[in-house]
Amino acid sequence: MSDLRFLRHAERPKRPSGLSNALVFGWRAVLKFRHLPEQLFDLVMTPIMFTLLFTFVFGGALAGSPREYLQFFLPGILVQTVVFNSVYSGMGLSTDFQKGLFDRFRTLPIWSLAPFAGLMVGDILRHLIAGVIILAIGLALGYRPEAGVAGVLAAFLMLISIGFGMGWIFLVLGMLVRTPMTVMTLGFTILFPVTFASNIMVDPATMPGWLRGFVEVNPVSLMATALRGLMAGTATAPQIFAALIAPAVLTLLLAPLTVWLYRRR
Repeated sequence: MSDLRFLRHAERPKRPSGLSNALVFGWRAVLKFRHLPEQLFDLVMTPIMFTLLFTFVFGGALAGSPREYLQFFLPGILVQTVVFNSVYSGMGLSTDFQKGLFDRFRTLPIWSLAPFAGLMVGDILRHLIAGVIILAIGLALGYRPEAGVAGVLAAFLMLISIGFGMGWIFLVLGMLVRTPMTVMTLGFTILFPVTFASNIMVDPATMPGWLRGFVEVNPVSLMATALRGLMAGTATAPQIFAALIAPAVLTLLLAPLTVWLYRRR
């Protein structure tokens, strides 16, 4: 009888906060890396190959020497890596939908954006791991960030912001497209033109006028320019602001759309 009286007066546990939900799903993303480390192979190998091939095959022709070209190219390849890696957000979401995990998540009394927050944590880990590896290779090949450690840290903060904003595109695709492979195909179909028609690999000054006009306003070019400036210590406030416009706009427009599609589906 006393036990029943105790249960009657016991307080219901407080509902977890949105931050607590997000941290739980973030830890889920960390566990994925621990249990499936082979996921990092494709993530890391592609940017490494780009860095080595472009530096040694094209560096002498484009900048006089591989080392001089690396000073221009390495910040750009960091941007390209983060942009390409954002596709994995949509692939992971599509995979979870296929397995029925999100049907289970929807029945739980959690913040609606918590599962997406976990995917974003996975993205940030991927960006940081790939970025650190590329920077280490660049340093070994002779790249020197003139702004020092502070410039590198500022550049990595910008990379995380870029990856966060770009990830929403592929979360939307992950809910609209049925298979992870289709998400990847559509994602790279979108990304290849805007990435290669940019100033990541070459200075647009030698391009035809119509193409140069596009490259100069291409958001990927703006991101690469700002990152070069941060790592060289020459970045200006307008450059940084211009680089962050696209990630901010994508977040403002696509985060609500992602939630709407999630609830509708």
